[in-house]
Amino acid sequence: MRDAIALQLGRELAQLDLVLSLDQQADLVTYIELMCRWNRAYNLTAVRDPIAMVTRHLSDSLAIASLIPTATVLDVGTGPGLPGIPLAIALPGQNFHLLDANGKKTRFLFQVKSQLHLTNIEIKETRVENFQVEQGYDCVVSRAFASLGLMVKSCRHLLSKQGRILAMKSASVHTELEEIADVAELIALKEIKVPGLEETRYVVELAIRS
Repeated sequence: MRDAIALQLGRELAQLDLVLSLDQQADLVTYIELMCRWNRAYNLTAVRDPIAMVTRHLSDSLAIASLIPTATVLDVGTGPGLPGIPLAIALPGQNFHLLDANGKKTRFLFQVKSQLHLTNIEIKETRVENFQVEQGYDCVVSRAFASLGLMVKSCRHLLSKQGRILAMKSASVHTELEEIADVAELIALKEIKVPGLEETRYVVELAIRS
């Protein structure tokens, strides 16, 4: 199965026009293998097929790699490490803080960090509204955390003055943007193409209104 995962990953990286070393690709494959193993007991994700995980978890996360700024990034509601773990593997010069309140999922993240020797991630186990920082983040990213309205409300205290939210959303994004127009400024809305995924995907960049 490892060879099949690696083959699928190679195909999709080519479609994303993303060049990763063989070691980085091997780490991504190991990450999928670990997720499959832990999923049996910990129910980390509803996706069970490892080939589908390549598309729905790895490629979906890596599709925003070129949009990640040079700053420490907070991944809120990271769950089993999405998009934080794939991005940390693809962008080893970047630092990622992975936040989730679920103890089972953070235990999995510690295992991934240890086994893959990911020195550029930190794991935070707490609810986002309880998480306090002295210096705000310049980038807060989420993949499946909540509606934009709830994300803005929950994360605004974690952003620096120049901070931006990068949220990965489905086609419902336009309705959600209308609902937050008075509290957040839309900086950019970009449709992203995820290999093998037929659903329309967007990444939304927001700034909080003062």
